[in-house]
Amino acid sequence: MPRTAFYPGSFDPVTHGHLDVLTRAFRLADRVVVGVGANAGKTPLFAAAERAELLRACAAPLADAAGATFEVVVFEGLVVEAAARSGASLLVRGLRDGADFDYEMQMAGMNGELAPGLQTVFLPAAPGLRAISATLVRQIAALGGDVAAFVPPAVVERLAARFPR
Repeated sequence: MPRTAFYPGSFDPVTHGHLDVLTRAFRLADRVVVGVGANAGKTPLFAAAERAELLRACAAPLADAAGATFEVVVFEGLVVEAAARSGASLLVRGLRDGADFDYEMQMAGMNGELAPGLQTVFLPAAPGLRAISATLVRQIAALGGDVAAFVPPAVVERLAARFPR
């Protein structure tokens, strides 16, 4: 039976850390759906549609190399409901450090109560990518710093357009 994984996040912007987790998720499931969260309570740098477009562009070659089926959806509301709409049985979450682990364990517990059939899978970030966060990338870019080591070239271009020097 084909296995579908749902990998939710804000991806504002997509980083090498996100793509690392996604690459490993391709090994766990036949189909991976990346869910771009559109939270009305947050003011993202990039609109949800633009984040989805960047994810498709950056991750499609990785999916092709892995022979994985891949898609990106924009969702609002509960992650477990978006995962159910995607037919997912796995919920993929990346971990960078202990703080992520503590938060994600709480979320996994709550999600398990809301959707008992959805199994959360934690994938630790590669050691060289653990310091990367989308928040730090946005801050560095806004201050004119070089973020090329942290994000794909397409994201570097979008950030440069957003924060011209």
